[in-house]
Amino acid sequence: MTDDGRTVIPLHERVVSPAASGRDFAAELNPDQLAAATHGDGPLLIVAGAGSGKTRTLVYRVAHLVDRGVRPERILLLTFTRRAAHEMLSRAERLIGSASRNVHGGTFHATAHRLLRRFGPAAGLPRDFSIMDQGDSADLMQISRAALGFGAGAKRFPKKETLHHVYSRHVNTGIAMEDIVRDEYPRFIEYIPDFTRLYADYTLRKQERNLVDYDDLLLLWAMLLEASPELASDIAGLYDHILVDEYQDTNALQARILRGMARMHSNVTVVGDDAQSIYSFRGATIRNILDFPAQFPGTRVVTLDRNYRSTPQILGTSNTLIAHAGERFAKTLWTDRAAAERPLLVTARDEPQQTRYVVDRILELHEEGIALRSIAVLFRAGYMSADLEIELANRKIPFEKWGGIKFLEAAHVKDVLAFLRVLENPRDEVSWYRLLLLLPGIGEATARSAMEALAAAAWDSAAFGGFVPPPRARAAHASLVALLGTLRSAPEADDARVAREIGHVRTMYDAMVRDRYDRPEPRLADLDQLQTIAAGFPDRTTFLSALALEPPSATQDFAGASADSEDDALVLSTVHSAKGKEWDAVFVISAVDGLFPSTRALGSDEDTEEERRLMYVAMTRARDHLSVVHPLNSYGSQRGADYSLTQLSRFVDPEVRATMQHVALGSDDRAAEPVLVEQRGPVVDLRALLRGRFGAV
Repeated sequence: MTDDGRTVIPLHERVVSPAASGRDFAAELNPDQLAAATHGDGPLLIVAGAGSGKTRTLVYRVAHLVDRGVRPERILLLTFTRRAAHEMLSRAERLIGSASRNVHGGTFHATAHRLLRRFGPAAGLPRDFSIMDQGDSADLMQISRAALGFGAGAKRFPKKETLHHVYSRHVNTGIAMEDIVRDEYPRFIEYIPDFTRLYADYTLRKQERNLVDYDDLLLLWAMLLEASPELASDIAGLYDHILVDEYQDTNALQARILRGMARMHSNVTVVGDDAQSIYSFRGATIRNILDFPAQFPGTRVVTLDRNYRSTPQILGTSNTLIAHAGERFAKTLWTDRAAAERPLLVTARDEPQQTRYVVDRILELHEEGIALRSIAVLFRAGYMSADLEIELANRKIPFEKWGGIKFLEAAHVKDVLAFLRVLENPRDEVSWYRLLLLLPGIGEATARSAMEALAAAAWDSAAFGGFVPPPRARAAHASLVALLGTLRSAPEADDARVAREIGHVRTMYDAMVRDRYDRPEPRLADLDQLQTIAAGFPDRTTFLSALALEPPSATQDFAGASADSEDDALVLSTVHSAKGKEWDAVFVISAVDGLFPSTRALGSDEDTEEERRLMYVAMTRARDHLSVVHPLNSYGSQRGADYSLTQLSRFVDPEVRATMQHVALGSDDRAAEPVLVEQRGPVVDLRALLRGRFGAV
């Protein structure tokens, strides 16, 4: 019996029953999906090609496990977004009923958070720790940097963002800190000993202030599984089956956790596509999925290669592009959809002509009945859509852009959350520091002195009231002290407590917004939405943890907005932000060397291969129409020149081009009708004639 009163039935004693759901899996799944969904015990790798129904397969796998007698609460489903977990469990509930509600599902970080709250105290981690988001972690890194006196000399010392990146990459990838600095920041090699000193101070500050950063969640989970056999058995013993979605996006630390969680069995199912591994900049490694059969001996590999999304012609182009990849699981996507037009390879004179073509073609598709929200323009980096955004605005075409600044990265949102964080954890030095800098007449030196005084007073909240600020800040300081006192005395049992607290904060903070910004209205609207979001959470702890664990990209992520909103708007997106989505029509713009692939990626074969996979992801988002556009000339200041000739992306090689329909745009400034050039063999070999003229072989 577990410590929460649940009885654990050994696997070999469980009764395997026929499908309790009464569904005919064979009639609802294709043969490969069926083989994966009904796999028995032991490790399973599902190599799921783009658009092959991997979510459906994973949902049916959950249903099959429950049908055969596995208790739902002993199934763990790990995903990469809260929304993905919610979608899968909702679909499982529709499939097998309310039993699926007991399946434990969530992101790696959310699961780590839950387990640390439960098992952390037995390992010296207080249950009431606070979670710092990545921005706050960098701010605490800055406090350590200043406290140690780094950066005060004549020579430049790494900034907080660099320090945090090296730390986070080291934790998630297992790469030695020294190697990361040498490879990515060679100009800072002389500071390697200082990196170590600073990280030691940062780690101690977190401990003393009962803070846990985003990377700690995974690292501490792994440590629980590795440092204590007793705790490891208790934690791993919670689950008999573990399922992981998007396994190609996991990092070395997550793979380490998975091995620890499977220590009592090998019932691990992972789903992923090596051809869509595109997040190495976040620490993800393609090695996890490629090496899974070696790490889990006896793995069964099932490949899903039937595509339900794209036309045969789009798949033909995508398959040809990815066939040139290096190490991979061999698969060729196929579909039984009817034949359609070949993807277009569009040559424009320059970026303005590229923009005019894309906008004119979007309007044509819209007139043919395709909603704007079913059309997407994809690009390698956010700045590449600047010209397009101006044209869309001029033509009054509504659009939304994905891949910009996240909602919680906005300074005004972080400011309001800082008020709540110091209430939740009076030792939260980063949040106190942020609040102090809001007061007029207080700079970094004064704020550090105040922090030292608070620390000396054991972070007693009343000590803040005794702090004597500079004359300019005294009125604001008194208001802040009074506000925090009001918030601390608010009743505990209040369904709308968090929203009410934000309302109190805004009685002081809204005036600051109006004083600081020329256009305060959009920021105040963000705070309105934050207050609305807060009303959906039962308490402050849950609210702050949810925001730190999975920061929303926009207010709609927690406000319940649907992707099927009635507002019809074109989607502009980086390819990274588009992963997992699909549209009727997709435009991939600026497909030129140096932009796509990025110049920064051409220094190593591994990075170049990831850029190829990124192009593959972009192409496979399209259902019916795909256009790849490349300008012959570029004004790209990002490329270090005012005006330059460009070269078609190396990934669109002759074999890929042979699967596409070529479009050469007209030479005038108007959006000319495309001239279609069919792919055919040369009528005459001019090079051969020239060689013959001079007797060359």
